[in-house]
Formats: sequence, structure tokens, C-alpha cells
Amino acid sequence: MTDAPSMTDAGSRRRVSPWALLAVGTSFVLLIGTAAFGPSAASPDLGADTGWRAALPPWSIGFHASSALVTGLVDTGYLIGGIGVALGLWAAYRGERVPPQALGVAGAFAVLAVLVAPLGSADHVSYAAYGRIAANGGDPYVVPPQSWAGGHDPVAGAVEPPWTTTPTIYGPVATAIQAVCSLVGGDSLRLTVWCWQLCCLAAWLTVGWLVIRLCRNAFGATSWQVDRAAWVWLLNPVLLGVLLVGAHVDLLGAAFAVGALALAGRRPLLAGLALGAAVGVKATFALVGPALLIALWRRDRGRSWRPALLGVLGSAIVLLPAQLWAGSHVFDQLSRARRFVSLATPWRPFVEWATGPFTNDAVRDAVVLLTPVVVIGLAVLLWLVIRPGAGEPVADAADQVTVDAAGWALVLGAAYVLGAPYSLPWYDAVAWAPLALVAVPGVDALLLVRLVAYCVAYVPGRVIGSSRHVQDVTLGYRRGWAPWIGLALLLALGWLAARRPRGPARSPR
Repeated sequence: MTDAPSMTDAGSRRRVSPWALLAVGTSFVLLIGTAAFGPSAASPDLGADTGWRAALPPWSIGFHASSALVTGLVDTGYLIGGIGVALGLWAAYRGERVPPQALGVAGAFAVLAVLVAPLGSADHVSYAAYGRIAANGGDPYVVPPQSWAGGHDPVAGAVEPPWTTTPTIYGPVATAIQAVCSLVGGDSLRLTVWCWQLCCLAAWLTVGWLVIRLCRNAFGATSWQVDRAAWVWLLNPVLLGVLLVGAHVDLLGAAFAVGALALAGRRPLLAGLALGAAVGVKATFALVGPALLIALWRRDRGRSWRPALLGVLGSAIVLLPAQLWAGSHVFDQLSRARRFVSLATPWRPFVEWATGPFTNDAVRDAVVLLTPVVVIGLAVLLWLVIRPGAGEPVADAADQVTVDAAGWALVLGAAYVLGAPYSLPWYDAVAWAPLALVAVPGVDALLLVRLVAYCVAYVPGRVIGSSRHVQDVTLGYRRGWAPWIGLALLLALGWLAARRPRGPARSPR
């Protein structure tokens, strides 16, 4: 991992090129503007309310856009946004600073994103259903949405295929938050979803504020790392589109995970509480746990296990009661999901080639066995490229723990998203959250290409509502191109690892 070089004061640095800001702003407008159309192939109908609730968000202009128009606008938004973020990151590495007004505008776009209905999938409807079941005394880990209240519930009954028969896979903390949203929303799907969107907005802004504050503390208020962190998160319309506009649960897990990174060096017990909440949202955020333990061990050199034990205790304080509340079936759906292989991952060509000569069950068993080997191998390559903890030390020991832990969290999180058989673009939150604190240009490029390529692969995002032509085009890209882009990224990672610099870690600039 690299550390910030000494910089002149902020006043002597050039302002970032307007082309990056223009591309990012255009992307924000395209993504949020498309969501404002209302129900479409990318956004399910949330129904209508009466009385005072009818005046509340999410709002729409009621424009009935075709699936081709929606797909084209969203794809364009992701592609232009990816170009803008790439330009912005390059500018940050060159020492060009972000105008303070740009962060305020980005915050305003984030607020606008929750005034319109979520876009890009129907997952938020499933979240509302799981919360509805839990809030009314049911077990969403056992009862699928279509079975609740005989399939006639106004919230649970709105879940779309293929998830109508699927119990929740998310952790008990996520289910508890969804249940609270359901208690607020009652039998209104719109209000329930909007409450969930507000939770996502709080998580988005919290992560943005934390990563910039942490960079200022660790590297200095005028460091180029602060500007880079802004491009990674707050000024990243691709990430905003997939996480906040999409209202995905991974955003809440990312917020808790960054909170754990921020607290690790000073308040390990509180860091453990935050980590437990992250894992309780989604199990993949458990990857942050080893990162924190390694960073604490590096600081104390094994002389004291007290911080690590406090962290473990904090996680247990959250997870054990949450597990007891949720019941014994929390991991049922998670164990089934191990055998899933999504269409866009590099695993898909292997599965399709091997199914025939071997039975489907044998192929899936092989995927389950090979996945840890592949992910560990990718983690080794990422370790060689990122080299967490190998740079010049940060002045404050507590900030050093945060920076080191972020490096290790990036190694593990990126290895997971690049190597997992079942991976969707919003899963990338586990890697992008720590990425804001770790400056390695090659890794920035790999994860940005992966994010944009996979976002485009899953547009418009619903299995219903698209014309035959749109289905042919989108599925053709998802099955025929995206897996090979993913494989090319793995090869590029190997090339980066082979070209890693010798000797002490140096600044990427």
C-alpha cells in the first residue's frame, strides 16, 4: 500500500479539469432522471397511496418510457459516469483538487436520489416484504413472500419473480432495520420503501463523510488522498447509481464496515460493535474482521491481545442477540446460495462447458470446492499489488491501524468480488468502501472497469417488463461478454502482480 507524498498547500494546486465534473454531473442527471420517470423496465410499480401519504416521496413524473429507452439512458449514465470517475481519479493522482462546491452538489444529488423510486432491480420490494413478515411475527428466513398472508398481503405480495418463493438471505441486523421500516410504512409499499431509502441515504453520506475525514486525519487536510477519496465515493455516480439509487442492502453493510475501520485504533470495542452490525447486515462483510485483527496485531506486535479481544467481544454483543432474535434458520438460504453461479462471472463459461460431460450437481460441487482456492489466490495477487502496511507509517498510531486495516480489507474484499461465482454489481461495496483509503492506481482501474461492466450487464435489472429485443441484447452482453471482461480483469491483476515494484512501497504519483 502506498502513502501520500508531501504536498504543497492546497492553494497552490490546480483545480480539477471541468471535463471530469461535467461527465460526473451528466451521469447523475441521467441516472436520477431516469428513476424519476416512474414505473418502467428498470423500476417496479410501488403502488399508490391515499390521504397524507400520497404527498410523500418517492415521486415520479409519470412518463411511460419504453424498456429500450430506459436501458439506453441508464447504460449511458453508467458509461459516462465511469469515464468521469476515471478522469477524476487521474486528476487526483496529479494533484488537482476538487472544488468544495462539487461535494455540496454531490450531496444534493444524493438527496434527490431518494426522492424518486429505486432503479435497477426489484430488490427493495423484497426487502420491504421481509421486513413486513418479521414485523408481523413471521419468520422471513422460512416463509417466502408469496406464502405470507396467502399471497394477498399488499407489501409481501408485491415481490416479483424470481424471488417470490425465496426466503431472505440477509443477516438479522438487516432484517431488523427492514422490520422497523415496515412498522413505519404499514401496509403502504411506497412508504416502506421510502423509509428504507432514507436509511440508505444516511449510510451513503456517512461513508462519504467518514472516508474524507479519515484521509484528512491520516494524510493531512491538503493531501491529494482527500480529493481521491471524494472521487471514489461522493463523486462516483456509478457507485451512487448502483447502491443508493438502487437502494441495496450492501450500502448499509459498507457504512458499518467503514465505521469499524474508523474506530479500530481508538475504540476497539465500538469497532467490534460496528463490525458485528456490518456482518449482521450481510455475511460478506465478515471479510473486514481479519483485516482489523491483522492491523491491530501489527501495531501491538503481539504484545497485547486486549484490543483484538475487545473487538471480538463487541461483535459478539451484536451478533449473538441478533442471532437469537432471528432464529435457527438464518443461514439456510446462505448455504443454498453457495451453489449459485451468476451469468456475468468468469465461472459461467466453465459451468456451461462442464455441464454435459459431468452432471450439474457435480459441476456445482466442484465450484463450491474451487471457489476458496481461487479467492485465496486472488488475495495473494492483490496483496502483492497493494502491499498493505508496507508504506511509510502514518504519524498517528490509531490512524495507522485504520489505514492498514483498510488495505487488508481491500485485499480480501476485492478478491471476493473478483472471484466469487455469484456476484452482482452492488456486491462491490465490500471493496469500494475501503478503496477510498488505499491509493493504488492499478487496483482503482480494475475495480472501476469491473463496476461499470457489471452495472451495464444488469441493466435494466428486472426479469419482467423488457421487450424481446432488449432482452436479447442485454442477456447477450451478460452471457457473452461480461464473463470474458471479468476473466480479462483477473489476467490484468496477475500482470500487475508480476510487475510489482521491488523494495519499499512508493507513492503512486
